[in-house]
Amino acid sequence: MRILLTNDDGINAPGLEVLERIAAALSDDVWVVAPAEEQSGAGHSLTLTRPVRIRTHGERRFSVTGTPTDAVTMGLKKLLPAPPDLLLSGVNRGANLGDDITYSGTVSAAIEGALAGIRSIALSQVYAGDSVGDAVSFAAAEAWGARVLRPLLGLPFAERTLVNVNFPPLGPEAVQGIRVVRQGFHDYARGSVVEGTDPRGYRYYWFGLHGIEHTPGHQTDLEAIADGYVAVTPLQVDLTHHESLLGLAERFAR
Repeated sequence: MRILLTNDDGINAPGLEVLERIAAALSDDVWVVAPAEEQSGAGHSLTLTRPVRIRTHGERRFSVTGTPTDAVTMGLKKLLPAPPDLLLSGVNRGANLGDDITYSGTVSAAIEGALAGIRSIALSQVYAGDSVGDAVSFAAAEAWGARVLRPLLGLPFAERTLVNVNFPPLGPEAVQGIRVVRQGFHDYARGSVVEGTDPRGYRYYWFGLHGIEHTPGHQTDLEAIADGYVAVTPLQVDLTHHESLLGLAERFAR
């Protein structure tokens, strides 16, 4: 089984090292194609206004000067000798829960794989609010990663669908199990924009992640993580709100 690994935290991210170890437990044919630098929040963006370059970091290990979508595209079209059987994106440093998935480069890399007809899975490690930088622990992802992935390997995915996996911010022994849940939603009205002044006296703004209220609902990914479970959520690329089609068509038929 050929596996393609990517992420949005960059080729040198500790979460990618974790993902490589998880993938090694599943296959000996593992390829890494990741952004050269961190691309968190890049979403499903594609580089169109400048050239994309590839750097080799070893056998079957490459970085791309672009977004997670660029990395997947270059892996599929230029670097791998044949399409992979599985694409894994992550392990992201931080949650990709609820409507945050619309910003996520991690999830978007898996979306790009799904669009190419490849079984694709995004993996993210939620961390506690007091964890910063390299202090973030990936212990839950490392211990539970292969356990979550193995049941998915033989499962046929519907066309243009993917799976989003989030690991709770707990030690491996404290994880309660695995829940298959729907996507939840956040209350972004409580989000923040942090204002400051640089050394030259110019004002700047930094989007703050703190202060965003989590509103877990029954059987959502937010609730699963809050309860100490690994959250597994099937996603679809089709964003059409099918229930609105008839009503809109009737409005324009008048």
